[in-house]
Amino acid sequence: QVQLVESGGGLVQPGGSLRLSCAASGRTFSSTARGWFRQAPGKEREFVAAISWAGSTTYHADPVKGRFTISRDNDKNTVYLQMNTLKPEDTAVYYCAAGSTTSPNKNLYAYWGQGTQVTVSS
Repeated sequence: QVQLVESGGGLVQPGGSLRLSCAASGRTFSSTARGWFRQAPGKEREFVAAISWAGSTTYHADPVKGRFTISRDNDKNTVYLQMNTLKPEDTAVYYCAAGSTTSPNKNLYAYWGQGTQVTVSS
C-alpha cells in the first residue's frame, strides 16, 4: 500500500555528485523508516543508508560513509540520498525502501521502488 518512486539517477564522472530522491505515497503511517539499497550487475542487493521517521537516527554503510548522506523531508514525503565523491564501484541500480524498522537488513523492508540507475564512469 506504499508506493515509492526514485528519481535523480544518471551518468556522472568519478568524483562527481548526484542527489537521488524517493517520493512516497499511499499508506505510509506504519512504514516510516526509509532505506536506500543498491544492486550492481552480478551482485546481491546491498545496504546503503537508512533513516528513521524523525531523521534523528541514520545509518550509512561503510563504503559510503563520509560520501553519501541520507535525509528526508516529511512535509514533502520525500527521502534523499546525496552522493558525493562518486566512485566507479558506486555504479548500481539504487532502490528506495520503506519499512517499520530503521535497519540495514533489506529483508525488513516491505515496500520498494522501481530503482534508478546510477553510473559512474569517465
